[in-house]
Amino acid sequence: MVTFRAVTTEADLVHLDCALRALSDDLGDTHRAGLDALRAGLLGDTPAACGLLAVEGGVIGAVLYSPVFSTAQGAAGVYVSDLWVDAATRGRGTGRHLLAEVARRAGAQWGAAWMTLAVYGHSTASRRFYERLGFAPQDRVTQMRLPRAGFDRLKGEGG
Repeated sequence: MVTFRAVTTEADLVHLDCALRALSDDLGDTHRAGLDALRAGLLGDTPAACGLLAVEGGVIGAVLYSPVFSTAQGAAGVYVSDLWVDAATRGRGTGRHLLAEVARRAGAQWGAAWMTLAVYGHSTASRRFYERLGFAPQDRVTQMRLPRAGFDRLKGEGG
């Protein structure tokens, strides 16, 4: 029986960190968010994100998500930045159940009415999974990112 547990303790942070490191390894991605960053982002004075663990004996899945608001959608939503399911348990519905739990919690917590996420181009199995759930690419939108150096420069501009 899979249960879901919000990341609220130091022990949960360690589990989340391990899961997110495994996800980074799976994707061939750099992992920069260590325990200090996760602690500040999830358990700090002004949390910027929420974490959720899927547990069945041990941790078999994890998700990191945060609130967003869109004038185009006319409502609050939830951005899923990271979703990981242990390779040994994939195909059993854990990812789907994690996203459903995120939808319930985000809906209750800040009235989220929609969900968004990004999929790596080389992660075709992940894209097929999301499409089966009803996610669709955004034709008229290009996701853009201002990296840390540019963000720091922008913060430093007088205004």
